[in-house]
Amino acid sequence: MRHKIIVLLSFFIIGTTSAQIYEIGVFLGGSNFIGDVGATTYIAPNNLAIGGLLKWNRSPRHSFRASLTYAKLEGIDSKSIDNKRIARNYSFENDIVELSAGMEFTFFDFDLHITGNKTTPYLYTGISVAHHDNYFFTATGDYRSENTTSWAFGIPIVFGIKTTITNHIILAGEVGARYTFSDELDGSMPDADFRQNLSFGNTNSNDWYVFTGITLTYTFGQRPCYCSY
Repeated sequence: MRHKIIVLLSFFIIGTTSAQIYEIGVFLGGSNFIGDVGATTYIAPNNLAIGGLLKWNRSPRHSFRASLTYAKLEGIDSKSIDNKRIARNYSFENDIVELSAGMEFTFFDFDLHITGNKTTPYLYTGISVAHHDNYFFTATGDYRSENTTSWAFGIPIVFGIKTTITNHIILAGEVGARYTFSDELDGSMPDADFRQNLSFGNTNSNDWYVFTGITLTYTFGQRPCYCSY
């Protein structure tokens, strides 16, 4: 009986492996921040964002996706159109490393084993977590480090368009906003409890940041069988 189970598990593993196709690649683009410091333009990349991503295509219409991205976030009040922010004249910089995982949905079938060019819009969402240093603004407006770090969880909302360049190379352009469950990325909400009196801005509105750029991925793996999905 034990041998039969081993044989059945072996067939299952082999069948699952042959029903997979993967993509691995890079993301290159820019980032911008939306919060209590700086401009509030939704798509205005002003700093580098770079990373890598991996996809597991489960059907021509959906894929599991994971990515790791480094970006610099920056906010400068003088670049805002809000006169109050311009007069305040605060600015901040913060580096983040984001891990994101979720599901990508294509608007049209994107079967990589059919010859010819394929192009489709797509949506991606899931969960993200960004590691960042903690900062605060003093009563005189100086930007200071708290010498601690935090994790900002969020929800990515990404829209893009991808197309095949060759049988194994896929190029995509995308814009992805991250709504976070944190108000600490720009220093407007100090992490330390004893500095809460230094908080400012809209404490009921959390931070956002946006990645805008391109991805270039390489596909590999055996021809999948999509008949079960």
